[in-house]
Amino acid sequence: MTGFGKASGQVDDKTVNVEIKSLNSQKGLDLNVKLPSKFRSFEYDLRNKVGAALQRGKIDVFITLEHNTAASEISLNKELIISYFNEFKSIADEIGASTDNLLPTVLKMPDVIGESHEEPSENELKKIEEMVLQAIKEVENFRMLEGKTTEDDLQFRIKNIETLFEKLKQEDKRRVTEIRERLKNNLDIFIPKDKIDSNRFEQEVVYYIEKLDINEELSRLKAHCDYFKNIMNDKKEEQKGRKLNFISQEIGREINTIGSKANDAVIQNMVINMKDELEKIKEQTSNIL
Repeated sequence: MTGFGKASGQVDDKTVNVEIKSLNSQKGLDLNVKLPSKFRSFEYDLRNKVGAALQRGKIDVFITLEHNTAASEISLNKELIISYFNEFKSIADEIGASTDNLLPTVLKMPDVIGESHEEPSENELKKIEEMVLQAIKEVENFRMLEGKTTEDDLQFRIKNIETLFEKLKQEDKRRVTEIRERLKNNLDIFIPKDKIDSNRFEQEVVYYIEKLDINEELSRLKAHCDYFKNIMNDKKEEQKGRKLNFISQEIGREINTIGSKANDAVIQNMVINMKDELEKIKEQTSNIL
């Protein structure tokens, strides 16, 4: 969701500069707008246009005016300035202080200087809107370039999880065989062979292995990975970030369950590597629209 866009243009005798900065944010849309007070009536429409186009992220919009002529939109409250000056001069005369630098002091007093209250023309608002849309377009182009890099990284990470998944399936076959052999060897050590009921032994082995069985988790993990890729490749899906984030949480649940049930060092190592890849996926999905 990061991006930057800038546009400038002439509006009557002024230069208008528009800058839009977009950063990643967990709050959805966090929009801040700073613009000259004469355009405050335009702020609501501006927020709607920027929000509808950029949708998510911490977005700052800056609009500034540069005057190209000697004309100024600064207004002076002459009556208030005279009133301040006379009051300060009276006090200075009374205490015998100098009045040489009274005017600079007066000009620092509240409300003596302000912007003109002239209403913006339709032409000004139209031009500013054009420049805002141009800046938004630059931000979107920036985001598209970043999005391509993010997509490539997500494809790489999910592919790594799938590769580990295939290896894990093979290790699971070895794990089940080892569990069966280990149980049998332990029985041979502690219980005479003639005392072992082979049918009962098989029942107990099946029961024990079922408690450690991870086939269901593996099946769901594969389904979640496939769904994750389908969402990424779906051109009709406009806002993928939240959905991809939800799917990654489901992937994480299956990985955690596999790790807790496997009871095998090799598989645990694969689970750790899967979690590492998944954390990188989660970091990226929080930055996607």
